[in-house]
Amino acid sequence: MGRQDVEFLSGGTRCAAWLYRPEQEPDLAISVPVIVMAHGLGGTRTMRLDAFAERFAAAGYACLVFDYRHFGDSGGEPRQLLSVREQVADWEAAIAHARTLEGVDPDRVVVWGTSFGGGHALTMAARDPRLAAAIAQCPFTDGIASALAVDTVTSARVTVAALRDKIRGLRGREPIYLPNAAAPGTPAFMTSPDALPGLMALGATASDNRLTARSALDVLRYAPGRRTRRIAVPLFVALCGPDTVAPSRTAERQVRRAPRAEVRTYPVGHFEIYVGDAFERAVADYVEFLGRHVPGG
Repeated sequence: MGRQDVEFLSGGTRCAAWLYRPEQEPDLAISVPVIVMAHGLGGTRTMRLDAFAERFAAAGYACLVFDYRHFGDSGGEPRQLLSVREQVADWEAAIAHARTLEGVDPDRVVVWGTSFGGGHALTMAARDPRLAAAIAQCPFTDGIASALAVDTVTSARVTVAALRDKIRGLRGREPIYLPNAAAPGTPAFMTSPDALPGLMALGATASDNRLTARSALDVLRYAPGRRTRRIAVPLFVALCGPDTVAPSRTAERQVRRAPRAEVRTYPVGHFEIYVGDAFERAVADYVEFLGRHVPGG
């Protein structure tokens, strides 16, 4: 299996990516489907996305796995800034780049996103009818619903920090950072009991586990689940039953509005689907779904 370090530009900033070629290394004159992949809230491609991409490549798919601007190996300052507008633009740039790759069929592009990136996959599927299919794993679908899953005192402390940081940003000052995941009761983006150990189990480092506080304002306003009626392409949605980060009840109600949605619920937590038996079940389901709708090379 071949994996190359590649890059593309989004908004004039370099986005770092891995390009996987199918395991059988087909003749580049024969076009294969490509899966564009990215992570969730504060996540980078090193946090288990390689495991998914390797399975897809083994099934005959090329994969373009990228880091958003401000995160991982991509450029962009300040670091760890989550901007929904910029991340959606990064997805658009990644899809456009994937369509130019040698040996890739530009009309068989699939988007795969997880958690906050799962919300972006829904957004892309609603925006780009040329896509061949979309897969959203434990997707973030509604900022308000996610905020209501956090206790009100913690939410209030995060909001105050976000507003202070927004003002600092407008004045060109250094950001205020909050933990991406922390223990319950801590002002952080994710405070469920499984959030911090789950994030660390994916390989996050201390520098990964922070976001600019102003990012919370974008998270709160984002509601990709409201666009699902516009998704005309085949859509597979993997929900986690006891999901404490992206409430699955709200997500299920919203994604079932997509005309061609296939929804499957796994009895595991938000972070468990990346590893072990849950990963094996989920990735096998993704490959089976793709085989029916976008057969690999």
